[in-house]
This record gives sequence, structure tokens and C-alpha cells, in this order.
Amino acid sequence: MTDMLKICLAQLNPALGDIEGNLAKIRAARVEAAAQGAELMVASEMYITGYPAEDLVLKPMFLDRVDAALEALAADTADGGPGLLIGAPWREDRSARSPLRGKVFNAAVLMDGGQILGTRYKHDLPNYGVFDEVRLFAAGPLNGPMNFRDVRLGVMVCEDMWFPEVSECLTESGAEILICINGSPYELEKEDERLQLGVARVVETELPLVYVNQVGGQDELVFDGGSYVLGSDSDLRVKLAMYSEAVVTTQWERAADGWVCEEGPRVAPAPKLETIYSALVLGLRDYVEKNRFPGVLLGLSGGIDSALSAAIAVDALGPDRVHCVMMPSPYTSQESLDDAAEAAKLLGVKLDSVSIEPAMDAFDAMLKPLFNGTTPGITEENIQSRSRGLTLMALSNKLGHMVLSTGNKSEVSVGYATLYGDMCGGYNVLKDLYKTTVFELSRWRNQSQAIGLLGPEGRVIPERIITKPPSAELKPDQKDEDSLPPYDKLDDILECLIEGEAGIDEIVARGHDRETVNRIWRLLELAEYKRRQAAPGVKITRRAFGRDRRYPITNAFKGPL
Repeated sequence: MTDMLKICLAQLNPALGDIEGNLAKIRAARVEAAAQGAELMVASEMYITGYPAEDLVLKPMFLDRVDAALEALAADTADGGPGLLIGAPWREDRSARSPLRGKVFNAAVLMDGGQILGTRYKHDLPNYGVFDEVRLFAAGPLNGPMNFRDVRLGVMVCEDMWFPEVSECLTESGAEILICINGSPYELEKEDERLQLGVARVVETELPLVYVNQVGGQDELVFDGGSYVLGSDSDLRVKLAMYSEAVVTTQWERAADGWVCEEGPRVAPAPKLETIYSALVLGLRDYVEKNRFPGVLLGLSGGIDSALSAAIAVDALGPDRVHCVMMPSPYTSQESLDDAAEAAKLLGVKLDSVSIEPAMDAFDAMLKPLFNGTTPGITEENIQSRSRGLTLMALSNKLGHMVLSTGNKSEVSVGYATLYGDMCGGYNVLKDLYKTTVFELSRWRNQSQAIGLLGPEGRVIPERIITKPPSAELKPDQKDEDSLPPYDKLDDILECLIEGEAGIDEIVARGHDRETVNRIWRLLELAEYKRRQAAPGVKITRRAFGRDRRYPITNAFKGPL
């Protein structure tokens, strides 16, 4: 009977759909694990395809390539090196006698000695928020442990750890070590929740737990890593860094009362604002890199949203891949021109200037016969915004950089964003940030720099941009608070409505004016059609716009009475 075991945690960043590239990466990691003396390497949920693969798993040709990759990877293990436990979609059609024939599962696949030793299927399929697995996969049965070199491994797939049923079954069937492979995306306070759930399963089973999570950006999701090992006493033995790849081998020894993992690296949790900023940087970087854009292009207005967006872009991609454009109108203040120029200088990015006044004059002339007798107002303001959007899209088409839109969650919530104008773009890194968080992150970035950022150290956002009253500058002396409540009040109301699904009375009880709450509710509902047409952006909160929050556009329900 084996008394020693070395388990490698492979916290990797797969590219969704790049089966050959992911195969090459896992092979390179396995070589590294072998050099560390590992006997088993554990990778994340659906690693072979990337996660979430969504409707790709309904495509037979896609699953054919997955099958071929798994067979090739299993053949690699004939070399006497580490075995593999890896996530993949698994089509159960290999045996005509199987009652599961024809079904597709979210599976953990165990390989060793040149062959696939067995599979375990995800039992608890998440069907909430961004997860939609019930329509894609069949739920796996409750199963016993898998035998690997005389060690009984209790294998779980992500959501299986969220509830006690699977781990209880594995324990009763003789599991000695619990291993959970994961594709768990970042959101606020999620890291602590994952750890507490792991502790709960350990307390219930009295077994040690290995938790391996994916890292990297995938469209709106950011997988933050943070893989860990818990001892049977719930002690944290190993904790890997968030937001970065890692291949770390842990040493295990069989004791009289079960398996014990030696202490390894334990990375301390980062402060809240650093985790948010790191998620934004990784999400943008991977969206640009995995979609093979040469860089990003954005309008730098002299306001805080575009300044923070530019800082994140530089930290993600480096200054040489960020192109900023100032697009002044007759209403643009000298302060804004100066602030944009200083922000560009601090970040070391190229800043061009393209006046939109000729476009405004052209539209005025074009539309004058039809607008005759009407009063100038929001229509003319939107023409300014759309002139800027058209300018950025023209530069993007000609030069190849992706347009980065810069609206925040507060503005998008209440419709203070212009379709085909400031909403123009391929990605919006601030999409799930309330305005108050935009201010907090801007101050944090000026005072701190997390590891791995490509921008300059120290101050990158001029102080006046942070302190001056926000304004769209679409008419003389315009201020955001002319039309909206102060952002601290607005954001509290919006968080209650969006994240909390709170009622009017409940929000009023927090100290808000009833008429204001009713108005914000109505604005939120009316802007749904705009949000359906918005660019994707990094998910930060539990209720990001998109798959987290699915409201009908045509909606006669009126909450406020």
C-alpha cells in the first residue's frame, strides 16, 4: 500500500475552444510537474475545452476533437510520469450496454499508465446566474471513489462541493482524499465563500480536500484561481495566488488517521480593491489576447471613467497597445483638455485629438429642414456622443484596435448612456462597476500597484479628474447631479434594486426619498433595451447585467404604485 503521494495542482489559463493549444499547455505543465516529482497532476473543470464552453458541447464535431485530445493525453501517461485528473465534456457512447449512452457529461477524467482509468460526472448542475448547465449536460449519478496507485480519491466537479450529498457518498464509499476540480468565476467575496464551503465539506467528512480552480478571462467571466488544500482538521495547508497560473506539487503522507499534506505556499488574501482591479486587468487582457486584437482604442475625455479605463488598459496591455483620442466639442472645457493630456502623459500613451464640431455642424445642416421649429435638447446631445462613437469606430476599422467603451454600471442602469455613442465598443471593462467604486479604484490605483501590471508605478490619474464634479459636457455647465441623485445615494438605491431585488418600502426605510426611489426604479426598467445592445464587460458583482439578470424589454409590470 502506498504511504507517500505527491499531488500537483495545475492552476492554468485555457483558451476556450483551443483544444490543441490547451493540450500543449497541459503537456508542458505535466513536464514541470514531473520535474517536481509529482505522481498525480490535477487540472481544472473542463480544462481541455476551456470553461464555460456553452453550446459548443452540443456540436458533435467539437466533441470528436475532445475525444481525440483525451486519448492522446492518456497515451502520454505511458511514460511513467504523473497521472492526470482533468476536466472535459464526456460523451457516453463508448459502450452499447451503458444506460447513459448518448448523454454528455461535465466530467473529471483520470488517466495513468497510458490509459483512461475512469470518469466521474458532475452531479449538481448549476442553473442560476451565469450558469446554464442543465440544458447542456446530463446530471451524473452519485458514485464512489476512484483508485489511483492504491489511493482512493473522492472526485467532485465544482458545484458538487457546494452541497454535502456528493462528498457524503464518497466518504461512505471509502474515499481517502477529496479532490474538487473547478471553473468558479470571480465575484465580490467569492474567494472566502469557496474556502468556507471547502471547510464545511472537510468538517462533515473528516477528509482532506484538494481544490483546483481555473484562472483567466473568458468573455464576461474572470476565473481567479486561488486553488487550495485543506487538511482533515480544516487547516489551510496550501493556498495558491489569485489571477496567475501556477504548477505546484504538494507532498502527502499516510498517517494512522488518514492522509496528511505537508505545508506548502500560502498566499495571503488581497484587499478588496486589489482583487477587483486585478480581475478587471485580467479580464481585459485575455479578451484582447484571446481574440487576437493588436490593442485597444478609447476616447479620453478628461473624465474619471475614461481615465480609469485607460489605466486598466495600460496595466493589462502596456502603453504601446493603448491609443487614446480626445474628441472635443464646443462645450469641452479647457480643464478637460488639460486633464486628458496629463492622464495620457502619466500613462505614457499616444493621444490624438479629433474635433467633432465639423460633424455637429454637418448634422445640424442635414437635419435642419426636419428639425425646424423644434427646441434643441437631448437629441442634439446624443448627436455629439454618436459623432464620437462614429469617429472611434472609423479609427478602429482603419487601424485595427478594438474600441473600449467606458460607461459604468450606475449610468448604464438608469439609461444615461447613448446607444451607438458612448456605448460603442467591443468591450467595457467598467460595465459592472458602480460609480462610487470607480472613484475608489482610481484613488487606489494612484497609491498602489499590484504585481503583474504593465503600467507605470504611482499616480496615473490626475487628482483633478477624481475631485471635480462628473459631467458629460454635452451642453454649457452640465453636471451629472443636475439629472441624477448624488452617486453615493444613487448607487445605494441601485444596489438594492439590482443585487437585492428590494421593494420600494424597504429602500425608503434606508433613508431615501420615495419619489427618487420610484424614479430610479422606472429609469432602470426603461433602459433594459439599451443594456441588451451593450458590449460585454467584466463581471464583478453577483448580479451583473447580462446572464445574471434577465428582464424582459417589453414589460408592463410597474413596481412603484
